Amino acid sequence: MRLTKAGEYAIRCALFLSFQGMGVVVSKKEIARVMDIPAQFLGKIAQQLARAGIIEIVQGSKGGYRLLVPPGELTMLDVVEAVIGKIYLNDCVVRPESCSRISACAIQRIWETARDQLRDTLRQAKFKDILADRSCTIELMEAMKRVG
Repeated sequence: MRLTKAGEYAIRCALFLSFQGMGVVVSKKEIARVMDIPAQFLGKIAQQLARAGIIEIVQGSKGGYRLLVPPGELTMLDVVEAVIGKIYLNDCVVRPESCSRISACAIQRIWETARDQLRDTLRQAKFKDILADRSCTIELMEAMKRVG
């Protein structure tokens, strides 16, 4: 499984909003520019993040996006699954009826285990902890200066 561009861009958006802090409205244009996300694509991603209750879309001349979930609670799993849907890795995991051998299949159990491990890893990755790693913070500040 490869993370889609939508998932990658959603993580970039959530990271930038987490960096700005709770309650801060950031323009779509600024996020797109600093995080290198196509503006139209960001609009679609933002709608999905808003439907999931992760961000709020603020309308008007001073509008933009505002983080609703504290970075200490927001996980990469929340963000990824908000835009790509539940991670399942293989059809037989989400739709057991798609395989006639499912009742005696060790491969299906391996797919389930791999899915569970991936989801657990992403669930443990909280944006507050990601930002605590100076590599992300330094890179964000440099990007903001470049496009400033």
